[in-house]
Amino acid sequence: MKSKAPSILSADLVVHGSIMSEGEVQLDGTVEGDVRAGSLTIGEEANVKGEVVAETVVIRGRVQGSVRARQVQLASTARVEGDVIHATLSIESGAFFDGHCRRSTDPMTDKATAKPAARTDAPSSPGASAAPKPAEPQPQAQSSSFGKPATPAAPPPSAANAPKA
Repeated sequence: MKSKAPSILSADLVVHGSIMSEGEVQLDGTVEGDVRAGSLTIGEEANVKGEVVAETVVIRGRVQGSVRARQVQLASTARVEGDVIHATLSIESGAFFDGHCRRSTDPMTDKATAKPAARTDAPSSPGASAAPKPAEPQPQAQSSSFGKPATPAAPPPSAANAPKA
């Protein structure tokens, strides 16, 4: 079988819509839409606003959206703002990543993002009511260093206890 050449989307290219390829894609421009490829390299000056799905992804530029791939590599120049679902993930020192990452055995079909946090104030059984937790009292003493005992804080001055002239 003959090897296919990669599709190269140059830096001056702006795409408004989705890109789909079964082969290798090198993206150096801007895409406002989803990108799906067999193998994807996002260049340092590239910008993607949408979901990225591929077998392997190397990100050197910016992605604003979720990334789903079996193998994800964030280079030191990468800036990812979104969730990453992966089988393997590597992040170089200097990369910016703001989102959740989750390992999945099949990230290509797994669309679920981070699981919601369990509620701690929910009733433990049906019909039980959860009473609100009382607020903890704030300490009135200020701690001091060097083993000296704490001194109580002075109450704020008010008009009722102000000295009379």
